Amino acid sequence: MKQTKVKPVEGKLGILVVGCGAVATTLMTGVLMARRGLTKLVGSMTQMDKIRVGRGEEKQYLSYADIVPMTQLDNIVFGTWDVYPQNAYRAAMYAKVLEEKDIAPVREELEQIVPMPAAFDKDYAKRLDGTNVKTCSSRWDMMEQIRDDIRRFRTEKGCSRIVVLWAASTEIYVPVDEQCHYRLADLEAAMKADDREHIAPSMCYAYAALKEGCPFIMGAPNTTVDIPAMWQLAEETRMPICGKDFKTGQTLVKSGFAPIIGTRCLGLSGWFSTNILGNRDGLVLDEPANFHTKEVSKLSTLETILKADDQPELYGDYYHKVRINYYPPRNDNKESWDNIDIYGWMGYPMQIKINFLCRDSILAAPVALDLCLLSDLALRAGRYGTQRWLSFFLKSPMHDYTRGEEAVNHLYQQYTMLKNAIREMGGYEGDEELD
Repeated sequence: MKQTKVKPVEGKLGILVVGCGAVATTLMTGVLMARRGLTKLVGSMTQMDKIRVGRGEEKQYLSYADIVPMTQLDNIVFGTWDVYPQNAYRAAMYAKVLEEKDIAPVREELEQIVPMPAAFDKDYAKRLDGTNVKTCSSRWDMMEQIRDDIRRFRTEKGCSRIVVLWAASTEIYVPVDEQCHYRLADLEAAMKADDREHIAPSMCYAYAALKEGCPFIMGAPNTTVDIPAMWQLAEETRMPICGKDFKTGQTLVKSGFAPIIGTRCLGLSGWFSTNILGNRDGLVLDEPANFHTKEVSKLSTLETILKADDQPELYGDYYHKVRINYYPPRNDNKESWDNIDIYGWMGYPMQIKINFLCRDSILAAPVALDLCLLSDLALRAGRYGTQRWLSFFLKSPMHDYTRGEEAVNHLYQQYTMLKNAIREMGGYEGDEELD
């Protein structure tokens, strides 16, 4: 490993997860099993990927941990908040993502992970009806209680660093409001005034995390940290933020396949995406107000890859539709269909059909782990504010829309950003072009 400016890994890393559902328990179980040598964390870039560093005779392919100091699995401690009180073992069994044989070896460790009462507002997720909920006099009080939880967890578990990860349900859509979301002082005033319309519970988690010196990761498409006031807070506290929405199934396919159409200069008439999903996430998204939050996230991907302004003849007038349907029999085994109408030589039409039968939490767990470990890396490297190099893992990468900045959604450009950042933090040259 070359000499780097990244602080070494010292002590334990706490991963505090908002939501102890399918994604969280799949993440926890996988990590606990892997550190016993009982499984491989397939799909995790930090655990499986190798990056080229150097050129010519100096060229070599190294794992992330051989380039930069990474937190090892043995040094991770989990905690969680959830509206349902059952411990992580019971929650994992209820989720039915993993088979009992893959949970049983770490049952005792999972049983010790008991959710703290959640900061929750039923108006933001009407389909959930848990009882393990904080009593809060205002949004500011909600935030202060979360800060207390973080401080207590840090002390009780002896953590030197903590990352807060949102793996809970999608909240109803909160449009960005310049009156309370653009300036930090206005955001704080709205929290103190208990403005429940503009301040979502997730914003209280994010504010509390950043104030307590914890990077915050938004795994759902909630507005949360995608507002200028939170960017200001991240800058002031010198904390990394990233989000939103784990890039797992259909959007992963879209961000990887759309570049094929664009690179080959094929025309696009329409792209229709539909999904069936039966887990708790599907239940929440069955509510139109919650689905709209997801829809905004999923729709944003295509338009920044196949750009009307760059190629109006090919992409100036295509139709893009996204649908999610709640279908309980499938549980976590989501199925997505993409029906793509393209045209080629002399305008002749063709079609592409993609049917992805995926397991939502099996795809999300490695993304969640990578975002936690890489956000911790960013913190130790002194990188703060929006971490654009983590766009690879997100459906809707954060960007400064107030200045006309456009998100990078092209999967291979995102991967280049990720590799260059790891190289640079490891003391190597970030030597790939992003174009």
